[in-house]
Amino acid sequence: MKQIKFMMAVIFLATPMFAAAQAVERQPEDNGKQLYTMLCTQCHGTEGDGRGLNAAHMSVQPRSHIDREEMSARTDEELFKVIEQGGKSINKSVLMPAWSGNLDKAQIDALIAYLRVLCCEDA
Repeated sequence: MKQIKFMMAVIFLATPMFAAAQAVERQPEDNGKQLYTMLCTQCHGTEGDGRGLNAAHMSVQPRSHIDREEMSARTDEELFKVIEQGGKSINKSVLMPAWSGNLDKAQIDALIAYLRVLCCEDA
């Protein structure tokens, strides 16, 4: 019951972001960061460290996208699948939503490009 209430809260809080995601201009360089900020930071954190606002209330902790070793082990295809179809599609957390109804291929590709910046580019 607790998890159902949590998921309802996530859906309620994320609903305005779905519309915003569609409004983002499709500029490859900045699009991924903008989408990440709108859609991913609640769980994965503003720094991509897996410590977002929702993380404390989740039974499975979100992945840290700044973990170079872990993220380097993930292929772009695997990242595309988990963003498009949700965590369950790759035997990971069912709390990771499927974004296929809200993001097109170019937007998912932009998110993947930004994930590669988070994990693997030195500041």
